[in-house]
Amino acid sequence: MAESFTRLTSVAIPFDETNVDTDQLVPGRFSKLPIGPGHERVLFHDRRFLTDDLPNPDFIFNKPGYQGAKILVARRNFGIGSSRESAVMSVWSFGLRALIAPSFGDIFFNNCFKRGLLPIRLAEGDVDKLFAYLLPRPGATVTVDLLEQKVIAESMSFAFDIGGIQKMCLVKGLDEVSVTDTYGSELIAFENAYDAEFPWLSAQLQDPVSSTRS
Repeated sequence: MAESFTRLTSVAIPFDETNVDTDQLVPGRFSKLPIGPGHERVLFHDRRFLTDDLPNPDFIFNKPGYQGAKILVARRNFGIGSSRESAVMSVWSFGLRALIAPSFGDIFFNNCFKRGLLPIRLAEGDVDKLFAYLLPRPGATVTVDLLEQKVIAESMSFAFDIGGIQKMCLVKGLDEVSVTDTYGSELIAFENAYDAEFPWLSAQLQDPVSSTRS
């Protein structure tokens, strides 16, 4: 089960770079690190921290006004590159819950929903307006209304599209396994009816050796 997502108002980080790949999000040496306490340090590790492991004051995540942010606004092709699932895990562990960009890496985009993250595609011109609002205002907030499918910043409002199943899972806090579980009674009824119609197949699956000999 994931967290339910309906409406979120939070400080937004304007990450003003294009083509941010998964190797930047999670350097390769961390890609198989188990999820646990401290995993939030993995996200952008080699850019967020200096060689002495102290925070890099020049990296936007570490600048005043952005602590506790749950929304990230990025440029096109965010999350491109290898399909490492840890990229999404690190974003989640850091505390981000919504990502806004003109485009995402396809695998990264789909993995976001599996973890309960909301990736939002907006037109490049709309993203430009968000950057124009956020960049000179560290600590400024953005609202993401999933029920209304809108991104709201001050007097601006931008509509976004999302698949019906993906929206339902986020609103109800369901992952793919949980969605399948909601059809438990239907699945059992199907299995019982199938076994009744094809009893020989069920017997073979239960004891393939004996069925072959007979």
